[in-house]
Amino acid sequence: MLDYLRSLDPRLPRSVWTMEAGGLANAFGNGLAFPFLFIYLHNVRGFGLDTVGLIVAASAVAGIVTIPFSGVLVDRLGGRPVLAVSLVLLAVGYGLLPLVREPWHALVLMAVGGVGNGAFWPSQSTLLAGLTPPARRHAAYALQRVTRNLGIGLGGLSGGLIATTESSSSYTVLFALDAVTFLVFVVVLWFVPDPPVPSQAGEPRGRYLEVLRDRVFLGVVGLNVLFVGAGYAMFELLPVYAKNEAGVAERAIGVIFFVNTLAIVLAQLPLVKLLEGRRRMRALALMTVIWTVAWLVILAGGLWFEAAAAALVFGIGAVVFGIGECFHGPNQGALVADLAPERLRGRYMAFSTLSWEVGFAIGPAVGGIVLDRSPNALWVLAAVTCLVAGLGALALERHLAPELRLTPA
Repeated sequence: MLDYLRSLDPRLPRSVWTMEAGGLANAFGNGLAFPFLFIYLHNVRGFGLDTVGLIVAASAVAGIVTIPFSGVLVDRLGGRPVLAVSLVLLAVGYGLLPLVREPWHALVLMAVGGVGNGAFWPSQSTLLAGLTPPARRHAAYALQRVTRNLGIGLGGLSGGLIATTESSSSYTVLFALDAVTFLVFVVVLWFVPDPPVPSQAGEPRGRYLEVLRDRVFLGVVGLNVLFVGAGYAMFELLPVYAKNEAGVAERAIGVIFFVNTLAIVLAQLPLVKLLEGRRRMRALALMTVIWTVAWLVILAGGLWFEAAAAALVFGIGAVVFGIGECFHGPNQGALVADLAPERLRGRYMAFSTLSWEVGFAIGPAVGGIVLDRSPNALWVLAAVTCLVAGLGALALERHLAPELRLTPA
């Protein structure tokens, strides 16, 4: 047993652990606020679900507009300074949400947060790839998934104890704490080295046109749009569905997110070890099957159960979804880093981030409309889309270079 536990050591540089410590604090703040964003805007401020969906989608659109510029800045300045600026913008956007009284207030603040988010992921992913040896990148992205989900789960559990629709001030506490954690991450970055920006002397200046010519990479990020839109974005809609369709209390919603996190924390490193030497795209296809099962479990919870019983079923679905998540980060993130030339890594990471933003734009916008008209149909639509994405992953595998098809062992 001790030998097995030692084998799970991801063997990463100290700088990666330091960076992930800041990410853990930041993720805790995200967990405090994000699971309750839809509930806050709909149940506390009285905005319609379709309006809330469009507000959240507007944040994603702002990120989409920002991402191309952030990729260029990361390639020129490095990941760390761009990441610090993005964290400050996120602190402003989400920290001021308690001041919202009209939909346009939320729209403006979510747009500011969206700009920050658009710069956050390309810079963080580039910094992480630069700090990690190529053969250990899958482990680095797995650790990132563990720390992020651990923080979100603990934050969601704490947020469930704080938030109540009977008191708008409880949501003020959530968003204020979220803003503080963004700033904590800024402080931690002072202790993380910034890898030198690759010299481009004697080489043609990097352009996005080179990224667009990489058809395999475009296929990878196109699939990720489906993964995000039918996966992660749907999970963010679970709290408002659970509360309004099954009468699940905020405290129980926090527990649901916590058990999702617990599943990821316990399963991620063992699964990374298991995936080493195995086919990446088949692992992603298996992930979509697992997510399909999760959505069907959640559909059953909404159809046949209420209150505590529904919360229990939703918790089972959250655990299943979390196990599926463990297949995504080590494969998707590391594959993008391996496909990217070093001098274009910021732009490649920007395009990868773009796939997340597009997924989070489409998912809440479509999901909010479906929730408003036929809530249970949402999970059927998500399950079918997941299966389509899985078939796409299998089809794309033959276009990958042979040395990239397997996770490094």
